[in-house]
Amino acid sequence: MYTQEESKQIRQLFWDTFARRCEIVPELRRRKKKWMLYDTKISGVDLKFEVTRQDAMVMIEINSRSETRRLQIFELMEKYRILLEEGFEDGLIWEYYYKRESGQEVCRIFEKIIHVDIHRQNQWPDIFNFLIENMLRLETNFLEIRDVLKEEIAELPYE
Repeated sequence: MYTQEESKQIRQLFWDTFARRCEIVPELRRRKKKWMLYDTKISGVDLKFEVTRQDAMVMIEINSRSETRRLQIFELMEKYRILLEEGFEDGLIWEYYYKRESGQEVCRIFEKIIHVDIHRQNQWPDIFNFLIENMLRLETNFLEIRDVLKEEIAELPYE
């Protein structure tokens, strides 16, 4: 069992090591900023990594505070499901309701790998490969629809 501080240190080492691993990925070398993440240019829509003691995920998270708006954005994204899922062998997982530990309700569209543990350093290479490969694919697919999606979201009635 790990103390809270030990767990925090392991997570920090994981993400530091992941950042160094990204430095040697050819597709990421020429980028000024490695990942889009919170800079999607669409308010309330982020791309995220998540790694726990059970699994690892890459995701699009719709986190608008307004439930109506959040669900409207999720429905708009469903229109582009085929484009978003391109290259994902089994498609993506579409979760219109997820409650974070903080209590915030969000929608998620994600790919995940199970039976991996951030505390097991021997699994880190597999986790890193999963995160890099799938986030590159997810970013590419998202960029294909971003401008149209942004326009359609702007036309939604705002609460």
